[in-house]
Parts: sequence; structure tokens; C-alpha cells
Amino acid sequence: MQLVIISGRSGSGKSIALQALEDLGFYAIDNLPAVLLSSLVDELQNGEAQRSSVAVSIDARNLPDALRRFPALLESVDLKGVDCQVVYLTADARILLERYSATRRRHPLTRNSDMTLAEAIDSEEETLTEIRDLADLIIDTSQLSVHELRGRIADQVARHSNTQLTLTFESFGFKRGVPLDADTVFDARCLPNPYWDPRLRPFTGRDSEIVAFLERYPDVEAMLDDIAGWLERWLPAYQASRRSYVTVAIGCTGGQHRSVYLTERLAERFSAAYPGVQLRHRELGIHTALPAQAARMTPENS
Repeated sequence: MQLVIISGRSGSGKSIALQALEDLGFYAIDNLPAVLLSSLVDELQNGEAQRSSVAVSIDARNLPDALRRFPALLESVDLKGVDCQVVYLTADARILLERYSATRRRHPLTRNSDMTLAEAIDSEEETLTEIRDLADLIIDTSQLSVHELRGRIADQVARHSNTQLTLTFESFGFKRGVPLDADTVFDARCLPNPYWDPRLRPFTGRDSEIVAFLERYPDVEAMLDDIAGWLERWLPAYQASRRSYVTVAIGCTGGQHRSVYLTERLAERFSAAYPGVQLRHRELGIHTALPAQAARMTPENS
């Protein structure tokens, strides 16, 4: 049985994620009391209403004691031979404040307390620490639309196999902050910057003009080789520790040129060893999956 546990900060898109899985054929339950998780698995594995794909949301609406016991509750499920994924959704606190202000909904932690909205958002993050620390996948929804989030859930969660590591390469701009869901971050701001050439400024690291510019500099290739070498050394260790997902983020100042180029090259290099490598360019709004053994990008096909 495939079990997906959706958790995360209120306002980060948990309901959308759960609905996306339900639309994909999952049996979905919102706001499941955590203490009932093991009983639910028993019933759906052995009872009359057997299910092969189940999604539940467990979040701050649960009793605090149940959330503190979440690691033990999850371990009891693992012992039943279930393919279990914990997906944690988060977003920048400022974005969450804006979302609540726009919808005028009450935060769950403000209903029976005198906390302000900002205090509730901070308190919730601390309350959910036990779940976040055990999450197989963390998704930062700060810059995602509803459709993009549904796509991420379909691509990375519903079709995920626990027999392989899902590897994601993401480019970003430091001026908009480091992605909250990044596992490993590399900084490309020390490399030559095409931005300072007015003729190159409109292009991105996917365009032949930027590829040709960056490939003139040995430091660019040296950084690419160093990052790839580090990943080749340590990704097997991540996999051996039962990690299902690893997100490698490459940043430059604006997230348009250097980080995009390096991310494209790394995704191509690792697509043979890790089928279905995910490629994201946060500032370009691009998210795609590479086929295995994708051809190396050249000025002619970029």
C-alpha cells in the first residue's frame, strides 16, 4: 500500500495537495488524528475497504501530544511494510501573512487563543518540527501557483517509487532568497557574470549565447566538475540512509544566467544514473523531468 502523509504550515497548500492526490485516485482523508494512523493502515490493508493508494493530512490541528509522538507513530506504520512518504509543505512567513490577509480566513492556532496571526504562524512551525524533521520531501510553495503545486504533487509524489532516489536540480536567484526546500546549496556568484554585457542580459542560461559565454571560462567548468564530484561521492550515502528525495540548488545573483547554465549541465550529467531527474528554474518558472541519458546541451539544441 502506498501511503502519503501531507503536512506543513497552514496556508502553504495542504488542501490543494490532498485534492490533487484524490483526483489521481488516492483515498484521501483530511485532518486525520495522528494516533489513528496505525489503525487506519490496518483497516485499509486487511479490512473490507482495502486500498492501494491512500493520502492523509496530519497538521497542527492535531493534539500537541500526538504531534510530539509522531516519530513513534510513523515507525509503527513502517513496520507494517507500507510504502510511506511524508510530504511537508512550507512557505515564507511573509507570504503566509499575505495569503491569510487576502482570504480573511482564521489561522487554526488563533481560534482558541489570543495569539496574533504572525505569532500563530511562528508557533505552528515549531509545533510541526517533529514532522518536518522526518519529511521525505519538503516543498516550498512561496512562488508556486495552484497549478504548479498540483503538477509537483503529481510528478514527485503520486508517481514516486521508494526503490529509487528522486534527484532535483534547481536554479535560483539569491536576491529572492534561498529555496526553503533545498537540501544542498551551491553559490555560483563568483563566476563571470553575463549580465554585465548589455547584449547578453536578455538571454538565460538555456540560450546558446550564454552557453558560449560561460564555456570560455575554465572556472565555470571547474565548478561544474567540483559540484558533480561532490554529488557522485555523497548521493549514494543519501540513498543508503533511505532518503527518497534530494534537491540540489544552484544560486547566482538573479537566477537567470550562471545558475541556470550549471543546473542544466548537472541535470544532464546525472540523468543516466538517476532516471527521471527533475529540473527546476525558479526564477524562469520552468519545471520539467529529464529523460534518462538526456543529450548534452549544445548551442545548437539549447
